[in-house]
Amino acid sequence: MRVEVIAIGDELLIGQTINTNASWIGSVMAEAGGTVQYATVIQDKEDAILYAIEHALSRVDLVIVTGGLGPTKDDITKHTLCKFFDTSLEINEEILTHVRSFFAKRGREMLDVNIQQAAMPMGARILKNNQGTASGMLFERDGKLLVSLPGVPYEMKHLLRDRLLPILEERFEMESIYHQTIYAQGIGESYLAERIKDIEDEVRGEGIGLAYLPSPGIVRLRLTSERTEHNKKRIDHFLTQISDRLPMYVFGREAGLAKVVGELLKGKQKTLGTAESCTAGSLSSEIVKVSGASEFFYGSFVTYTNKLKQHLLDVREEDLKAVGAVSEEVVKQMAANGRVKLGVDYCLALSGIAGPNGGSIEKPVGTIWIALASKDKVITKQFLFGDQRDRNIRVSVLTALNMLRCELLEINYEKSV
Repeated sequence: MRVEVIAIGDELLIGQTINTNASWIGSVMAEAGGTVQYATVIQDKEDAILYAIEHALSRVDLVIVTGGLGPTKDDITKHTLCKFFDTSLEINEEILTHVRSFFAKRGREMLDVNIQQAAMPMGARILKNNQGTASGMLFERDGKLLVSLPGVPYEMKHLLRDRLLPILEERFEMESIYHQTIYAQGIGESYLAERIKDIEDEVRGEGIGLAYLPSPGIVRLRLTSERTEHNKKRIDHFLTQISDRLPMYVFGREAGLAKVVGELLKGKQKTLGTAESCTAGSLSSEIVKVSGASEFFYGSFVTYTNKLKQHLLDVREEDLKAVGAVSEEVVKQMAANGRVKLGVDYCLALSGIAGPNGGSIEKPVGTIWIALASKDKVITKQFLFGDQRDRNIRVSVLTALNMLRCELLEINYEKSV
């Protein structure tokens, strides 16, 4: 089944909103047995919509349109689709009841404009939206299907997964795809490929797809095949092989590193705190994104200046003057003293030069010191990440978390450097 995704919205074209819907739809359709061959972003204008859907229906089996289904006058998708499919709108009493109930449950006044959410194209199959007021609409022409879904991600996902997919499974012969992903931190794409080249040869020899998907601080390794029990077992076998070979890098499947670390801390009944300089709270922010973080995370010192390092973390003034804030001596004191002051089992500390300014020949931009203090020892490590500020902060956070993961699992982190 060939698929095209058309995203409607000026906010997508000017960069105000990122089109995450297209990537999610692509992954879900691949699992279900469809192939997204095209993804288009267009203005919320009649001529743009008509042109896009005319061309899409000429080259694919299913067109998925997202966006432009709100109650305001600038949302014209429904009216344009009526024009294309030569039909008109009428109030759908079932949907009108749903819209009224939606507002009543939330104690909100229903405006006249909201009634138009129940105006549906005659002849279209209506997909009721339990997450909102904008229903989905399914049209057919010459054996091709077009579905219009709201652009709000959680509403779109509900309608596609719970309403549309069952229809497609009845309509098309869909060979679903099985894929699994593992995540690695602290190793580049080319180095990872070199370390597992024998496994990769075997994977490809069995007709299984393998893709390296790098991002700052993380490399995703995805294996893909047709969904058969044999292939599922082989993919799981290969990923286990890779994980066992590179435990200092591979931290899990389909999960964030902070979540992995959080589960380990909870399992061992250990607590964590942070002392941050160059990351300025980014590490603690990443940690508390995990639901239940209060079970293991106590708090953080954000000491961006030398003065605060002295006053809050008892970093020695003479060390700051002698070797500077970006040094092993200072970050070691930040971690050790932070652990005691916060009353935690582990404390991660970071100090560095995120850039793009502030570097020197001895300490270029991207120089980051990370320390991990426990009751028995303090581990320190220097890194040189690069000259992009946002990337340096992000990679520093992930590297610190992976250092803690390795310590909790008793993996020799020295081998990863």
